[in-house]
Amino acid sequence: MTAVDAGLAERLAAGLDRYQTRLHSFDHGPKVHGSLLRTVGLVMEARGIHVAIGERCFIESESGRLMSAEVVGFDGGRVLLMAEGHADGLAPGARVIPAGRTMEVAVGPELLGRVIDGGGQPIDGKGQIRHTERVPLFGQSVNPMERALVDEPLDVGVRSINALFSIGRGSRLGLFAGSGVGKSVLLGMMARYTSADIVVVGLIGERSREVKEFVERILGPAGLAKAVVVAAPANESALGRVHGAYRATAIAEYFRDQGHEVLLLMDSLTRFAMAQREIGLAVGEIPASRGYPPSVFGQISSLCERAGNGAEGAGSITAFYTVLVEGDDPNDPVGDSARSILDGHLVLSRKLADRGHYPALDVGASVSRVMAAVVPPEQMTATQRFKQLHNRLEESRDLIAIGGYRPGHDPELDRAVSLQSAINQFLCQNMTDAVRFDESFASLGQIVG
Repeated sequence: MTAVDAGLAERLAAGLDRYQTRLHSFDHGPKVHGSLLRTVGLVMEARGIHVAIGERCFIESESGRLMSAEVVGFDGGRVLLMAEGHADGLAPGARVIPAGRTMEVAVGPELLGRVIDGGGQPIDGKGQIRHTERVPLFGQSVNPMERALVDEPLDVGVRSINALFSIGRGSRLGLFAGSGVGKSVLLGMMARYTSADIVVVGLIGERSREVKEFVERILGPAGLAKAVVVAAPANESALGRVHGAYRATAIAEYFRDQGHEVLLLMDSLTRFAMAQREIGLAVGEIPASRGYPPSVFGQISSLCERAGNGAEGAGSITAFYTVLVEGDDPNDPVGDSARSILDGHLVLSRKLADRGHYPALDVGASVSRVMAAVVPPEQMTATQRFKQLHNRLEESRDLIAIGGYRPGHDPELDRAVSLQSAINQFLCQNMTDAVRFDESFASLGQIVG
């Protein structure tokens, strides 16, 4: 090994904790090194290395800094790479060194109470995290016939969700919301008040100022104590944002396989899809639906399918994925894809938010497909009765507002109007209050009788 290679190997070894991967020995000589040819947009082209899709490589900048990149494709004899961070300081001819294996995530109980970035580095000022275990970044598939059934409810501490859209342990739901309707607050309430053992929060592609705000004001010290926060805000590279979502899921999988009940909160699935769109278009994919290439929808399915129950007797991952509704239109391509793969969806209404009604849950537009499997029949009957009264009240809201309603002509509407105050009080909840699962159904029973 030359003196130059020895120095390079020493820097790579020193970067093990940062990049969390085990590197091959560099005694193989110059054959393990490739060279950077050029960059085109987000994509870098290299030659002279033999690597596989998804493998990590390191690129040496002019200043000697090592930059992590992922193999995203091939073009003839050229390897297409994309940097995890920003590709500043790279020049043609820079050395490209394959790490020798696909991406891995450092995991362990030491992650609890910590905030890390999309690359796994702590950003909370509490020092480095010493890990002893690693799992694949892209996960390992679970035989669907070995997964435990979704047959137990999960308490999320929010009365309207517990009673009207009961969440099953191991189910996956979408939270459809526009901007400024309270989705972050609702996620924070579920993170603080859930009965799950561990909460993993993925803040993907959102504004960087919201990271500290979510951790300190919404999640709070009590919620953070049993949580892991993975933050890959909008200023991260496209690959960094995608890796942030995969890392949060891999961490949740680790705790699930340890036998824990995990609540995974991903905010947002739309930003993940947008980052994947950037990558797909950069490597030459053809846009298909509103600029999204076909691979995006496959990646959404792959990401969401990793959540759920483990094998019989193991833990579970109950997941909420937020979907940003553009122009309050839920029928965008990402929303359609999410609805087709998830076990239900909760819709937050801007009209309710404008009236100061929080959580702004649209009862008529939301659904939980697993509720019938996790609650007794009498609770399902009470829920259906509440929804009937609420729906009748919403249909007649304009009639009541203009004074056209007269009691005595419609017994069903009379009943709904008499319960209007109780219904609104049931659906509203202060963000500082936790309502347990049994309390939620007791309150529902008092309304519907």
